[in-house]
Amino acid sequence: MPSRRSIEDKLYQCLVELDRSCVIESIKDLLGMGARATDIVLGPMSRAMEEIGRLYEEGEYFIAELMEAAEIFKEAMKILEPLIREEAKEIKGVKRLRIVLATVKGDVHDIGKSLVGVMLQAAGHEVIDLGVDVDVEKIIEAIEKYSPDIVGLSALLTTTSRYMRTVIEELEKRGLRGKVRVIVGGAAVNREYAESIGADGYAANAIEAVKLVNSIAGGSSGH
Repeated sequence: MPSRRSIEDKLYQCLVELDRSCVIESIKDLLGMGARATDIVLGPMSRAMEEIGRLYEEGEYFIAELMEAAEIFKEAMKILEPLIREEAKEIKGVKRLRIVLATVKGDVHDIGKSLVGVMLQAAGHEVIDLGVDVDVEKIIEAIEKYSPDIVGLSALLTTTSRYMRTVIEELEKRGLRGKVRVIVGGAAVNREYAESIGADGYAANAIEAVKLVNSIAGGSSGH
């Protein structure tokens, strides 16, 4: 019988190669061996999506491959999402917060952000997901419409992560920066970058994002 590690490696390879049936089969095998859905997504699937992003940036993959990868990921999430919701209930929030999520302008990666959204909802928070390729005007409209406690920005590509700074600068210009916490994440971002653009927090993955939001919930009086 193959080891869990070898099936994780197979899942990674199949996703990078955009082999849909092999991805689904590998996920079912891993779940059958007792792997946690969260670990499957944050492990081999996230690594594969990062590799796909790299191949895209280097010109080996094109937008068609990115879209195909996202479709396969969404299909996999249909199996994993109910399990992830159950797992996320273990890290319940202190106080319910309202969070607006967006993948920034120029970036069409949905995966990490969607996972964060699912886990935040499971942890008891309200999530408004603006989708991908979101410009600053749309984010400002959402802040004015929903009065969220937090805005979460995501970017997978280095080229698009710079837009996070644009969003924060625009919020400052409009006098909205004091009304909302801005947290950032995604493969193109790290803690140093988050601090350099004046973000209020950084999360390396969906579990860290839930912990970060919960810590803000615990320490905030809300609106």
